[in-house]
Amino acid sequence: MKMSKKLTDKVTWVGKVDWELNRFHGEEYSTHRGSTYNSYLIRDEKTALIDTVWLPYDKEFVKNLKDEIDLESIDFIIINHGEIDHSGALPELMREIPDTPIYCTQNAIKSLKGQYHQDWDFHPVKTGDTLDLGESKLIFVEAPMLHWPDTMFTYMTGENILFSNDAFGQHYATESLYNDVVDKCELYEEAIKYYANILTPFSRQVTKKIDEVLALDLPVNLICTSHGVIWKNDPLQIVHKYKEWASDYQGNQITLVYDTMWNATRRLAEAIATGIQLADPSVTVKLFNAGKEDKNDIVTEVFKSKAILVGSSTINNGYLSSIAGIMELIKGMKFKNKKAAAFGSYGWSGESVKHLSNDLKDAGFEVVNEGHRTLWMPDEADLKAAKEFGKEFVESIK
Repeated sequence: MKMSKKLTDKVTWVGKVDWELNRFHGEEYSTHRGSTYNSYLIRDEKTALIDTVWLPYDKEFVKNLKDEIDLESIDFIIINHGEIDHSGALPELMREIPDTPIYCTQNAIKSLKGQYHQDWDFHPVKTGDTLDLGESKLIFVEAPMLHWPDTMFTYMTGENILFSNDAFGQHYATESLYNDVVDKCELYEEAIKYYANILTPFSRQVTKKIDEVLALDLPVNLICTSHGVIWKNDPLQIVHKYKEWASDYQGNQITLVYDTMWNATRRLAEAIATGIQLADPSVTVKLFNAGKEDKNDIVTEVFKSKAILVGSSTINNGYLSSIAGIMELIKGMKFKNKKAAAFGSYGWSGESVKHLSNDLKDAGFEVVNEGHRTLWMPDEADLKAAKEFGKEFVESIK
């Protein structure tokens, strides 16, 4: 039974939908809605395969590909990015057709050799290089740090398809494949989460590359990503969203992230949130317990926010480990144009707020005050003070 899906007269999707995936990059990234590993077969006078699938599905991929086409008729393999979720089935495929030339960037050659320790017939390409398939050509565009140094895009003339690899993708399992037939809210939830957690540190490169690609003024009928949907209806909508997200994005949102030992810091968080809402009813306020909530979802909400408050009880002269983990993630994202403050409760030494304020500064946030802390369990007066702190925070970020 064929598992392929015809996209155009010349292009067929030959990837894998992974409905069961719930963690990615080891345990680093949550995928609540699964994912897809998109691979594309192009049949013109010459035949090219663009990318493969993740390693656990290598044998399944090669078997399905055999059902679709005589493997010996594949003239070229294009690897847009060497990470194992795209190249994982390459060793299994190359055992069948070992002499097939592989086109990729010079950095991708390093990546593929480093992972698989094979000296295949590599052909390094640079921006502007082309590969003639017959009626159509493939044009290669290097896209370093979107999101690895080896990444490139491949553009197919005639069909006007941009094979964008990780850019513009989402971890989102769908049998439908196209953006116009999936749940739009789910799609954009996963798209912004993907950008926030994977591409935010490289926003400057994203802007530069998008401007470069748009300046080519190439017609684009489809954007064929490596994960999630294919952008068919108004495909450039996601490109314009990326430009928006890459421009130090912020919405009218304030997010509170905290952890708590005996609920004192939680009560402070809720009181501060009430104060924020009273001071500015138009702002969206969200609270997340870092010890209980998904860390990637929290990072996504921080990305969407114009300001954040981070709170923790004091423990071992510092702050709680779940907050330490979130702070490490936030620091790595290199957020720009966001404001922050710290808060927390303590019983004896009370250093958490000071440490959080310093670490928020180190992470690139504008820390607007010295923070707010409360000794022991907050009483009514303490909660009133926390509410006032929330109101003052709103004034300080205007």
